Amino acid sequence: MEAIKLKSVTKNIFLGILVSLMILSFTSCATKMVFSNSPIVPGARGTVKVKSDKNKNYTIQIEISYLAEIEKLQPPKHTYVVWSVTKHELAKNLGRITSSKNLKASFKTVSSIKPTKIFITAEDDGNVQYPGSMVVLSTSKE
Repeated sequence: MEAIKLKSVTKNIFLGILVSLMILSFTSCATKMVFSNSPIVPGARGTVKVKSDKNKNYTIQIEISYLAEIEKLQPPKHTYVVWSVTKHELAKNLGRITSSKNLKASFKTVSSIKPTKIFITAEDDGNVQYPGSMVVLSTSKE
């Protein structure tokens, strides 16, 4: 009788550990960060999802709503630029993001290094090497 109870308890513990490991493996594959607002575009809202793939690269996907048209900023600019900060790099230009008439924008890219922070600036030129001072959205994670 004792042996049957022990087997049942051991089985339940094993199943509990297995379920916990499965849940952790699903949640550790993707990181979701929320952008903090800025006074430059106070209505803008957005999220960043960072997901690792089987090649140990990181897919970065950004979804933004209520992003003002770039030429309506004060002073007017020409493009929004997405920046990545990693443990090894200060700020890297990931590319341009465009706002639309419906005030929505999305961006997707792949990086070999996991970002610790993502931010978006308003710039005159999309090929800039260093971010300007007009930070529109930024994740608080560093």
